[in-house]
Amino acid sequence: MSFHVPEIYRVRSGPMGSDSSYGNNGAFLVPRITRNLEAYCIASDGLGWEHVSCHIVGQARTPTWEEMCAVKDLFWADDDVVIQIHPKKSQYVNNHPDVLHLWRQIGAVQPTPPIECV
Repeated sequence: MSFHVPEIYRVRSGPMGSDSSYGNNGAFLVPRITRNLEAYCIASDGLGWEHVSCHIVGQARTPTWEEMCAVKDLFWADDDVVIQIHPKKSQYVNNHPDVLHLWRQIGAVQPTPPIECV
């Protein structure tokens, strides 16, 4: 199984509320993502991309590497490659401070550098 959402954590009411009929699209409140911190994630799979945005509830900071790894593991399979994108400055958008995003192009193989370079 590749991209999948954790139905148990789906936000079901309010402005971001949805149910399983929305598929891989919706908001998810994940308890204990790391160190007993909650993560608020929004997932989607439209326009040819799987996407999850994440912020840590009650924290005025961006998520850590460890927290984003936990998000990746929750929404994708172990052998899926997902990326964080640093676009050209002319295309940069920051609508929500302290939020990071993970992306995976649907139907494409994401290249990675040789393991010796990492």
